[in-house]
Amino acid sequence: MAYIFANSLATALITGITGQDGSYAAELLLGKQYRVVGVVRKDTASATQSLVHGLGKKVELVKWDMLDTRSIAEILADMRPDEFYNFAAYSSGAGMYDEVVGIGEINGLAVTRILEAIRSVNAPIRFVQASSSEIFADAQESPQSEETPVCPRSPYGAAKVYADLMIQIYRQRYGLFACSAVLFNHESPRRSTDFVTRKITHEAARIKLGMASELRLGNLSARRDWGYAGDYVRAMSLMLRQPRAEDFVISTGEVHSVREICECAFGHLGLNYRKYVREDSAEYRPVERAQLVGNSSKARRLLGWWPEVGFTELVTMMVDADLRALGSSA
Repeated sequence: MAYIFANSLATALITGITGQDGSYAAELLLGKQYRVVGVVRKDTASATQSLVHGLGKKVELVKWDMLDTRSIAEILADMRPDEFYNFAAYSSGAGMYDEVVGIGEINGLAVTRILEAIRSVNAPIRFVQASSSEIFADAQESPQSEETPVCPRSPYGAAKVYADLMIQIYRQRYGLFACSAVLFNHESPRRSTDFVTRKITHEAARIKLGMASELRLGNLSARRDWGYAGDYVRAMSLMLRQPRAEDFVISTGEVHSVREICECAFGHLGLNYRKYVREDSAEYRPVERAQLVGNSSKARRLLGWWPEVGFTELVTMMVDADLRALGSSA
């Protein structure tokens, strides 16, 4: 039986609330009448970031230092959350090897600090970590499930593995309700243009509007399991509804190539991508030994979760959003 709050108004604490996943999680939980508290770094510019993606004054913002366990504990004591969604991380994409020490601190060790703070302040808090398919980057089997041995090949993936293992340890040793959502690639109009999906849709819209004439990409044959970010945060919310904490792989189970994204994005705009897209070997990433594609049968069986937005709908959604944004700013 899924758990139910004793009080009608529950509080959720969300790190990384101004990012893609955090903002979708905030919207989802606000729609369920949660009180939503967003956490931002002490060195972030100002509370005006709460306006990102139309959240406005619907969320409370607090600042903390993720490298300071005492700071985290004070926020937990003050805000008294029932649920904790951790999206704070150095980004993946092209930055998986940048700021290696920072990646280890924020993506890895900071999760242990959060778990320690939960244990000391309010052990019943339900915690979910946004993990990553990068923990399987050098896997020898495909598709990957919760039973696949972890095998990262970047500092980003290694830090995520450390966080996942510490979550398992705190769950087993201290009985915390703590779990990891192993998220495969997930995109949306809110994705940074540092990522290939948004880079394609954004540049396709610019080309359509006459703002650009060419798009240079890496290997067009590279294939990934791409889903919609809104679907993935919904899965994380369902994970916190369960009677016991478990880790889940969240994915579509389908793979599509970068070329297919180009075909879909440019085709939606009435353009032939072959006229505009150029492959650049300097942009190539190493090829994985096994195809990265997730097996989410456990999530579908136990959570009743299924992705609602398909590949074509996702790409065209992103193109339309970029076209509107660029057109309004022109």
